[in-house]
Parts: sequence; structure tokens; C-alpha cells
Amino acid sequence: MTTLYDFSAQLMDGGETALSAYEGQVLLLVNTASECGYTRQYAGLQELHDYFAGQGFSVLGFPCNQFGGQEPGGNDEIAAFCQSRFGVTFPLFAKLEVNGEAAHPLWRWLTQADSAHPHPIKWNFTKFLIDHRGRVVKRYEPAVEPHELVDDVKALLAR
Repeated sequence: MTTLYDFSAQLMDGGETALSAYEGQVLLLVNTASECGYTRQYAGLQELHDYFAGQGFSVLGFPCNQFGGQEPGGNDEIAAFCQSRFGVTFPLFAKLEVNGEAAHPLWRWLTQADSAHPHPIKWNFTKFLIDHRGRVVKRYEPAVEPHELVDDVKALLAR
């Protein structure tokens, strides 16, 4: 069985990171964009990250430019924007694609692993909640605000 830990991804600084580094944590993976109507969710994602960080939780951000060209900048520009505008400290990965033939293997797996929602990403700020074993627990569409995930995160952390 494939889990999140079978993948790696490139960080903003260009270094490749094995996602097994997050083994045992509850994670929220989000495809992000800096010029989207949902960009304000960065603030809520950071609050969620801060609130649960000491309990084995992290948000992981994956910028993507596939939806309306709403992430046109390079990795350095994206990182600077997220930090200066929203104080983002959670890990941000290098810009990637989440759909189609060029989709990063992690995102191909995410869209298939959640058997209740085996379909492509519809828009920026789609979120995937991952349990401490690296399995997809739930998918949230973009309109779901980060504060709406608190109970689900608490439940996973309590296991």
C-alpha cells in the first residue's frame, strides 16, 4: 500500500525532501496560489499550523499555477510573499503541477488515494488531511476554511 511517506518533493530552496521525514505526524497538504480569491486562507492555515504544531501536526504548502495563472512567480518570490504578507512559517515546497500528465506523483496519488473523491483538483486551496500513518483521511474543497478543520485535526491527533 502506498502512503505519503513513499514520496519526496522539492522545497522552495531546491533541496529534495523525503516526505517520510514527516512520519508519525498528522498533516494538511494544500495546493496554494498567491493571486487567488482564497489566498487569504494562508492566514488561517498558519493559525492552524501554529495551534497544533506542538502536538505533531503540520501544514505543507504546494504552490501551483494551473488554475487561472494565479501563481505566476518563482519560488523565491512566492516564499517572500507568503512570509511578508501572512507570516507563513509552515513548509512550502517548490511550485508544481497537481493535475494532468505533468502532475507531481504525490498529487496524482492524493487524487486517487481518497476513494470518496477520486477526481482531479478543481482549484487552488484544495486540502488533504493525512493521518499519522501517511494515509489520506479526508479531502476538503477550496471553499472550506482552515478553521473548519479544527475538529478533524483534533480527532486525528487524539488517536
